[in-house]
Amino acid sequence: MAEIVLGIWTTHGPTLSTTPEQWLLRLPADRARGNHHFRGGTYDFDALVALRKDERLAEQASLVERTRRAEACQAAIRTLADIYERARIDVAVIFGNDQHELFTEALMPAFTIFNGPTIWNEPASAEQARKMAPGIHEAEAGHNPEVYTEYPGAPELADHIIRQAVSDQFDVTRCARLPEQPGHWSSGIGHAFGFVYRRIMRDRVPPNVPIVTNTFFPPNQPSARRCFELGRSVARAIRSWPGDARIAVFGSGGMSHFVIDEAFDRHLFDALQARDAEALCTIGEEHLQSGTSELKNWIAAAGCLFDTPLAGGIVDYQPCYRSEAGTGTANGFMAWTQGG
Repeated sequence: MAEIVLGIWTTHGPTLSTTPEQWLLRLPADRARGNHHFRGGTYDFDALVALRKDERLAEQASLVERTRRAEACQAAIRTLADIYERARIDVAVIFGNDQHELFTEALMPAFTIFNGPTIWNEPASAEQARKMAPGIHEAEAGHNPEVYTEYPGAPELADHIIRQAVSDQFDVTRCARLPEQPGHWSSGIGHAFGFVYRRIMRDRVPPNVPIVTNTFFPPNQPSARRCFELGRSVARAIRSWPGDARIAVFGSGGMSHFVIDEAFDRHLFDALQARDAEALCTIGEEHLQSGTSELKNWIAAAGCLFDTPLAGGIVDYQPCYRSEAGTGTANGFMAWTQGG
């Protein structure tokens, strides 16, 4: 039977593919935004500065600190890529999210499983780049190839996962071909998956099944428990898939952002390390909004990995602040392998 031999959780955001100086391109948007999500509430920038004044966040957002933490993140990515390479993977299953890249406001499924034979991606056109928010196009090299590229899907495994999901009472959407949307700001597979292809797999991409979750956009965001249970369903499908394929499972996204909450991130790490399903499943929706919602991809991967004998731990955790309000992205990296 197929065997899960590797589990990786990784962040995938622009801070990992831009310079510490470029992180500040997002600051004007931070200052203008009036509804930053933080610990169940919403705040404008000045209110966050006042609320967090005792945390000395301006020092943590200095160029010296941004540079140190950026270098640590790059080292962690290299470590994950080395771990992945040593695992000799045949097929990958990747839990990721969509930020109106594949789907728009006209159609946003809660869960989508890609079951096509090929997955394509390409660099942004000049027109697309002009439509992106500051700091987004600058990070493109981290998730988009230099030229139009096709990667292999795993349609047989994907169909098997879909059948198991339906049996487990999940009404999932299936997608056999990525949409082509002329004039849209993005094209090809989303950055949650492209980052894994480029940075962790180093462009040597095996057949894979992207599982796309709507973590961001109400009203049909699946709960943490629903994501965990989908992960368990995927694990059942993998265990019953014939053959002897070596399979890697990825959770791509997070950690807390666009306002960093280190205590929340540590709680999630502790739950993963303890294989505490209830601690993950009972995280309230008010804490899984905005960019932090991407941690539902980590929770889904946990559902897939908790019943395996894999073991391991945190590779690194770097809260990458860009302002005294605590805005930025907390970057986390974790791996479980055979033998720990």
